[in-house]
Amino acid sequence: MKLILPLRIGAAPLEVDTSENRQIIIIGANGSGKTRFANCMMQDIGDKAFKMSAIKALYGRDDESLMPGSIDMLYRSVTDGGSGIIRADIKGEFDRMLALMLHEEMENLIEFKYRPVAENVVDDRSGKIKARHVRRDVLPSTRLDRLIGLWQKVFPDNKILIESGQMIFASDRSDDTYSSSKLSAGERAVLYYIGASMFAPEGGVVFVESPDLLLHPSSTRSLWDSIEQLRPDCTFIYITHDLSFASTRGDGTTVWVKSCDPGRGEWDYDFMTSADGINDEVYLAIVGARKPVLFIEGDGVNSIDAKLYPLIFREYTVKSLGGCDRVIESTRTFNSLRAFHNLDACGIVDRDRRDEGEVCYLRKKRIFVPNVAEIENIFMIEAVIRAVARHYRRDENEVFAKVKKSIMRLFESDLRQQALMHTRHIVKKTVEHRIDGRFANINKLEEHINDLCQSINPRGIYEQYCRDFRRYVSEGDYDSVLRVYNRKTMLSESHVARACGLRRDDKDSYIRAILTILKDDRGPASAIRSAIRATFGLD
Repeated sequence: MKLILPLRIGAAPLEVDTSENRQIIIIGANGSGKTRFANCMMQDIGDKAFKMSAIKALYGRDDESLMPGSIDMLYRSVTDGGSGIIRADIKGEFDRMLALMLHEEMENLIEFKYRPVAENVVDDRSGKIKARHVRRDVLPSTRLDRLIGLWQKVFPDNKILIESGQMIFASDRSDDTYSSSKLSAGERAVLYYIGASMFAPEGGVVFVESPDLLLHPSSTRSLWDSIEQLRPDCTFIYITHDLSFASTRGDGTTVWVKSCDPGRGEWDYDFMTSADGINDEVYLAIVGARKPVLFIEGDGVNSIDAKLYPLIFREYTVKSLGGCDRVIESTRTFNSLRAFHNLDACGIVDRDRRDEGEVCYLRKKRIFVPNVAEIENIFMIEAVIRAVARHYRRDENEVFAKVKKSIMRLFESDLRQQALMHTRHIVKKTVEHRIDGRFANINKLEEHINDLCQSINPRGIYEQYCRDFRRYVSEGDYDSVLRVYNRKTMLSESHVARACGLRRDDKDSYIRAILTILKDDRGPASAIRSAIRATFGLD
């Protein structure tokens, strides 16, 4: 589906293709016009638009939506049609949504009991079919079934029961039962979002206002991942002012609404890209999550780090900070203040061209460093490639052999340049370390600098790297190549996507496939997660 965004001040409207990325995040400060922006989109989309707002559903009892296909209009169509199953005086979108579910459940049970399913009954005298009579023996799944299943996944200790035509709740921690009115605001919001999403039209565009409101930050990602899986036919558009929420929506397109001219019906907006460099600061939401903190590189919206690591390190609250220096410093600072928050902090930085001494030093400081050169190489780990190949029903041995051959050929052609870059890194670090000393006078400093080149011996370092790298090629040491090879185009040039059976042979398709597998959390997800954790030295 291609969506044309609203009119744009001084430029043509932008367009979003949702055929592969089903999430759009509309983000902007309070008063920037993002809600009007979304309302304009809903008018253009028409009957396929479906809006969800927990605040309106839970607290706007007299605020009835007139949008075609809304919960309120669906409720009106049932009660105005003379259904005697549910009352016609229920107020509030939340209670009406629950009533519609119970109405569907009752209709389903009545149909199951009284309406026969096809079975041919033959007339004894004529031998012709005279009737079709047998009742169903299996109840079809309903929205209520799916609601209960997902609710108990989000809240494993809680149960939903149906008694006397009403929905009641119970907890493993108590024998008491209670109605939905006794749920917390957060629990009611979760119940509403799950239930309402199932009433969206087939192939619809679901607009979610303030999707993180009333929800705990630690559960927001998993909840919306599950709801999106519940409605794979729909596109989800989230309206929020929280940058950290945008980073939870995978490959979704983020639209930054800066301002609005309501008189002209135009907006100043643009797509948010990594070039914008907007990074969140460490704030109290981290502490509120009650989970250890994992600081990572990247911008928190578009970087691969922000999309991958929360799916791998699910026991952490993951926070993007930009460059590696900020990750290292923030980890140190956060851990030095443990007396105030009692949380542990770790960091992740790319290995790049660090030697074993640097890696060991960082790991002692609780900075995880992978055994591959950069984050793109993580997707090229042998076990990851094999898992993706199995998922797409390809011969994993054949796939990995092709990819390995491509990588080794690329590395061999790039060997001297890679050795030179590693040498430069070693020389730079050594000079920085050696120059940071005390000298009695300028003569001593000059003497020290003149001796540096001789003592460092850059040519000797370079030649040693060349020998090591040639050995990796001759021995087919794929793991060592991934550890030292920095090449951003590796994923595309290796044709790993095509080898694994993906329709498009590019870097983004391959990464998106892995992220989708990890979100679904079935099949090869466990193998991929274990392989990536292992490269950081974790079980």
